[in-house]
Amino acid sequence: MKKKLIVDVCLSPYLYPVYHKEDSIVVVIDILRATSAMCTAFHHGADKIIPVATIEEATEYKKQGFLVGAERNGIALEGFDFGNSPFSYTTEKIKGQTIVISTTNGTLAIEASRNAYKVVIGAFTNITALCNWLKLQNRNVLLLCSGWKNRINLEDTLFAGAIASLLLNDTELFKSGDGALAAGFLYSSARENPYKYLRNSSHTERLAALGLKKDIKYCFALDQTTVIPVLEGKYLVKLSH
Repeated sequence: MKKKLIVDVCLSPYLYPVYHKEDSIVVVIDILRATSAMCTAFHHGADKIIPVATIEEATEYKKQGFLVGAERNGIALEGFDFGNSPFSYTTEKIKGQTIVISTTNGTLAIEASRNAYKVVIGAFTNITALCNWLKLQNRNVLLLCSGWKNRINLEDTLFAGAIASLLLNDTELFKSGDGALAAGFLYSSARENPYKYLRNSSHTERLAALGLKKDIKYCFALDQTTVIPVLEGKYLVKLSH
């Protein structure tokens, strides 16, 4: 009998070192809003994205003339071109450009996992394309939730549960780690209306207080794109299907 692949969930970048396996594909998840914004940027014509963990790095790229998006605690930082809203990345000026992005959580998760076999970016906005691709790779899958400042958050865990459930239910290739099992149970209780389910979560409340309900709704919209961003060196680029 063929050995099954493992799909598992790491609930925080802080825990990533204990989950790291050299042969795994890592899916970085930051639903509100970094990974949703990255998928949107590529869908609207961005050529490459350079994810950086610190404001200092972002500032250096800005000095070199790059378009830079920088956000902390849900707020766009003064002096940069964009914040973290997906709607910031729908403009004509990003077409064909290399964009630099630094966020509170998502870019830290990318940095933590960059030595994995392969790192890709996941969001509800590319969920079907991502799942279809993962099923074809014959690799273990680790769903890495960016969380909130190394703590667990609900929206990333919910999305991880959605991906895990789709991989486990649609194919017999995978078996579930305990993290994926727990996230899958969460998703099963929220799948009818994830936006409503999460409206009292800490980050949803945080963004709503900043007047960003439109962003939140967009980030839970399914299949807005077929783009799958993949990390190649220091760049995120569009995966060639």
